[in-house]
Amino acid sequence: MRKLLFALQLLAVGAVAFAAGVPDKDGSGWSQEDLALVRSLSLKALPPVPADPSNRVADDSRAVELGRALFFDARFSSTGDIACATCHLPDRQFQDDRPLGQGVGRTGRRTMPIAGMAHSPFLFWDGRKDSLWAQALGPLESAVEHGGDRTHYARLIAKHYREEYEALFGSLPDLAGMPDNAGPNSGPKPAAAWNAMVEEDREAVNVVFANIGKAIAAFERTITPVETRFDAWVGSAEFPAPGLLSEQEVAGLRIFLGKGQCINCHNGPLLTDNHFHNTGVPAVPGLPQDQGREAGMQLVREDIFNCLGPYSDAEPDQCSELRFMASADHSMRRAFKTPSLRGVARRPPYMHAGQIQNLTQVIAHYVAASKAPAGESELRPLDMDEQDRRNLEAFLRSLDAVR
Repeated sequence: MRKLLFALQLLAVGAVAFAAGVPDKDGSGWSQEDLALVRSLSLKALPPVPADPSNRVADDSRAVELGRALFFDARFSSTGDIACATCHLPDRQFQDDRPLGQGVGRTGRRTMPIAGMAHSPFLFWDGRKDSLWAQALGPLESAVEHGGDRTHYARLIAKHYREEYEALFGSLPDLAGMPDNAGPNSGPKPAAAWNAMVEEDREAVNVVFANIGKAIAAFERTITPVETRFDAWVGSAEFPAPGLLSEQEVAGLRIFLGKGQCINCHNGPLLTDNHFHNTGVPAVPGLPQDQGREAGMQLVREDIFNCLGPYSDAEPDQCSELRFMASADHSMRRAFKTPSLRGVARRPPYMHAGQIQNLTQVIAHYVAASKAPAGESELRPLDMDEQDRRNLEAFLRSLDAVR
């Protein structure tokens, strides 16, 4: 999968100079190279979900069912009313339509959709996690998301999911003598209780905590993108002529591939390169300074739940993404992950903290290429008139599900 993404990125680099191409014999104005590029964006080009060697139950149907139950279980929070599905709503592309996520408190970033994320080597807007199971653990301990702690979650498993858990992972530890609420990242009192525990007990609870993430990840791996009007058009008899897509939408696709330069980052069947870019998105007044990928690179290296950590099921040589990740440097300051454009028209507001309200404004942002509030933006001003912008927006709206 990683090689496929790399090949698509190379293909996309050449797309900056995309033009109508040499017309085919039918006079469509699309060259064979153009058509291959368009087909590479279709859902049919998406390969199977890649294996996750760090999670031995990643594709176990029993783990999928346990993970599904945990995903929707609001007991896994400090207040008893926040589940993964509170922010990742299944009927809203597994996101929440809010500028900033809202759990037991308000987060500092937008909730990202989940569909297809098993194809991504790094998760979150800053890439601070390197697997779906490690990603699932972060919100559970976050003071503004689930707000819970590790021993509390282990006790919930023992009380409500013992049979399902032990069928997958073996016997649960004896929790009788452990604190009700203890964890290293869950506030002063739980942290003090955690530090007072013997190392053997902390290790046993960490294993349960990691396995909770692995079960949730098994379920999330089954969440895949749905077919869009664009996909249906690419697979139709009239392709590449207008039909299921209007003339304006097809014209917008040409802008997407050409002078709009969208495909440089939004490429491949998920319409994302899964990389991180500073695109000059403005900061949100009142929120802490966000360094994006620059900070995320350090965090993923230090994470005990990463692919190379003691709770991973992978061998070190199976963790190439982490092992060969570039060192953190200032070039990644305020660089954020490229989101998928699948279903994009139905999930405003946009950017990592919901700074931009609609697609018209998003396109205007990229055309203007304003200076970044920190770091250096990769954008340069684009030569796009009003008709170009309207056409591009029309194409983006074709990336919605077939209904």
